[in-house]
Amino acid sequence: MKSDPFPPVRACIFDVDGTLLDSEDVYTQIYNKILSSYGVADYTWDIKAIQQSRGTPGIIRLLEWADLPLSVDEWKVEEKAHQGDFLQCKPLPGVMSCLQRLSNALTPIDMALASSAGKHLFDIKTMRAPELRRYFPTDLQVFGDDTDMDDCGNKPSPDIFHLALHRINKTRTAKGDVGLEKEECLIFEDSIAGVEAGRRAGMRVVWIPHKGLREVCRGKEHDVLLGLTAKEGLPSSPASFQRETTHARCDRCDLREGSVISDDGWAEMLMSLEDFSFEKYGIEL
Repeated sequence: MKSDPFPPVRACIFDVDGTLLDSEDVYTQIYNKILSSYGVADYTWDIKAIQQSRGTPGIIRLLEWADLPLSVDEWKVEEKAHQGDFLQCKPLPGVMSCLQRLSNALTPIDMALASSAGKHLFDIKTMRAPELRRYFPTDLQVFGDDTDMDDCGNKPSPDIFHLALHRINKTRTAKGDVGLEKEECLIFEDSIAGVEAGRRAGMRVVWIPHKGLREVCRGKEHDVLLGLTAKEGLPSSPASFQRETTHARCDRCDLREGSVISDDGWAEMLMSLEDFSFEKYGIEL
């Protein structure tokens, strides 16, 4: 039985890149191709940690780091030329099993997507795993190029998660069901900015970072889980990232148990979705 003070989770909101699909490695591959064409060294995780999932501000950070003579629009043109690389994407370990089990929960779980990337790219990325799409109703898929996102901020702004919950409740109301509260939502994210966005949205968060990001954040896991490391004012220098995230070092981060939980209980770090505990979140299977 569930023993913590939180209500049972009744909605799960998933990021896509690096959470459901291995597309973050493809992004790195594409970015390194572009950077190499300009004679710039490889894009590493200490840079990606402060650029990932941030939309235009993230691209600006990348361009400043690489000292490239490109505008944001010019970078997007370069990136678009490599979109075919996303055809190699596949679901990450534990993803399909987790989605299937959530869809069969005794108490129905609403499932939504909330991704900073575009809908067209999602379609390309899931070409090898079209079955993944069926778990997410079209009206519960929120992407960065969604018209409803026009006046919204990029992660770490909570706007995309608020919009996802709004759509969930609109669907529930149409069926005669009671709307959900923020505390009944669980967000699955891989990026630092995404974790902060989830915390700022007032929702619980499961953070599943790439092994490269885990290494960059080693000793600072609790800072990330508390949503303290990705604020918009954070300097873009990796050295500044390392320096400004040492105030709440993790003295009890032992991943032998498969997870790290924030001191306030609102966020958890997992190695993969294979380690996700349904019972912990009040999800009965």
